[in-house]
Amino acid sequence: MHRYRTHTCGALRDSDIDQTVRLSGWCHRIRDHGGVLFIDLRDHYGITQCVADPDSPAFKDAEKLRAEWVVRMDGRVRRRPEGTENPDLPTGAVEVFVTEIEVLGPAGELPLPVFGEQEYPEDVRLRYRFLDLRRDKLHQNIMTRGAIVDSMRRRMKEQGFFEFQTPILTASSPEGARDFLVPSRIHPGKFYALPQAPQQYKQLLMMSGFDRYFQIAPCFRDEDPRADRLPGEFYQLDVEMSFVTQDDVFAAMEPVITGVFEEFAKGKRVTKGWPRIAFADSMRKYGTDKPDLRNPIEMQDVSEHFRGSGFKVFARMLEEQRNQVWAIPGPGGGSRAFCDRMNSWAQGEGQPGLGYIMWREGGEGAGPLANNIGPERTEAIRAALGLKAGDAAFFVAGDPSKFVKFAGLARTRVGEELNLIDKDQFALAWVVDFPMYEYNEDDKKVDFSHNPFSMPQGGMDALTSQDPLTIKAFQYDITCNGYEIASGGIRNHRPEAMVKAFEIAGYGEQEVIDRFGGMYRAFQYGAPPHGGMAAGVDRIVMLLCGTTNLREISLFPMNQRAEDLLMGAPSEVSPKQLRELHIRLNLPDAK
Repeated sequence: MHRYRTHTCGALRDSDIDQTVRLSGWCHRIRDHGGVLFIDLRDHYGITQCVADPDSPAFKDAEKLRAEWVVRMDGRVRRRPEGTENPDLPTGAVEVFVTEIEVLGPAGELPLPVFGEQEYPEDVRLRYRFLDLRRDKLHQNIMTRGAIVDSMRRRMKEQGFFEFQTPILTASSPEGARDFLVPSRIHPGKFYALPQAPQQYKQLLMMSGFDRYFQIAPCFRDEDPRADRLPGEFYQLDVEMSFVTQDDVFAAMEPVITGVFEEFAKGKRVTKGWPRIAFADSMRKYGTDKPDLRNPIEMQDVSEHFRGSGFKVFARMLEEQRNQVWAIPGPGGGSRAFCDRMNSWAQGEGQPGLGYIMWREGGEGAGPLANNIGPERTEAIRAALGLKAGDAAFFVAGDPSKFVKFAGLARTRVGEELNLIDKDQFALAWVVDFPMYEYNEDDKKVDFSHNPFSMPQGGMDALTSQDPLTIKAFQYDITCNGYEIASGGIRNHRPEAMVKAFEIAGYGEQEVIDRFGGMYRAFQYGAPPHGGMAAGVDRIVMLLCGTTNLREISLFPMNQRAEDLLMGAPSEVSPKQLRELHIRLNLPDAK
């Protein structure tokens, strides 16, 4: 017999009855039923119920066991007594009558329970992550993550892609976030950077003649924590293709992502034939470039119905050309209580309030706005929004560039409060035609709005003749249920166009050559048209596991302060290490 086990804790079935077996695992739960001890023994594969009664030679040892002790148990498989079967367990028809117990690893008092899924403070869970990972839901999420990555790999290879590994130590590059820097011991005063993404390397692979690249790539960004991104590092399905248009990238990747979602959707519907939504339309209809299409609400510009109206607040705003009034339909929200609740919510978001109109039976509009603009305009708004009695509409006004984010939040809030969001689907879409540039108010300059290596629509002509803020790029995102899960673009592969694109954003030609010399040189020697994308593995897994917290799908995440509580990182290093790296610390004064 094997030293530790003949079977795993998820293996025993009816066919094993009367066999003598050996199991090893953790004591998941111990129950005393009138002097008979029931020990749920757990390992990676499942749980088996083990039984010791006073007649068992192992009973005295069984009485000493505590939760999470690691033990070996020998015994005979028998059928569970009628009425005590557990249909929720694959092993639920049988149990093991224990004849011998060996303690392999006793456990101290637990800082958090493994049995059950109780909420526990995050700092405790992260400090004792090895215990947290034993909990069933988190353990299964990690296994699901591995299966999703396997599915991605398989589907990419079926599409003719080849997997490559790009360097981790690289050069610093302005990709929108701070780099993690690594000091060089043998080049004093110089630093490597951890890659924010394999962007330049994957483009260089296309220069090198490798036609279809992919990688499950680790990426490192020294960003402030965000709800939808883990601090420090994350993983993406990184992709690049040669001799492709935007449509070719879509045709290759849509079935991969759709297939992964369908495989792990657990019965939820998955969008087929994804809609393509222009960035400008997405912002106008949904107030965001990552719309949750499970929410049927679409906002509309209703400025014409308030221009010159009796509602002077909006009418005066509309005298300025850039200002608009947007309506957020609220089907079924036509009660005073709901409208007041939305108004209070808006005030909690730092807004003066949220104007509204309610429609009563007979189609009459009600509320201060309706009273001010009159029945004719109120009816025109109702007709434009396709609303009926019992519905409402909410209004935001001003410069859309300033209120659009709040309008998007209000749309989401109305959809959630009125239960309009279809939770039984994964609604996927392409968002396309992103602006190439944006105006940076802080630095008072034109800056890249997305990936700086993307091809402008119109090419060199657009860069030389158009207002930069009107140039669109061949850039695109994949969105799902309100999250951006992928981003990509067709690349700017002509060196003169690359230099011009960076010049518009304030980079001189020599600076472009200094910072992107490898790619700039490669473009001089026959660069194929190419494009690609990167899909966020963590976010996709999070969605498919049905959680909104990335820490629930990652093995050893940091906390919101970018600290690894388990390993104690970041940590101080010795003076000897600093001397070897030619580094002297200049710490801020302690407050």
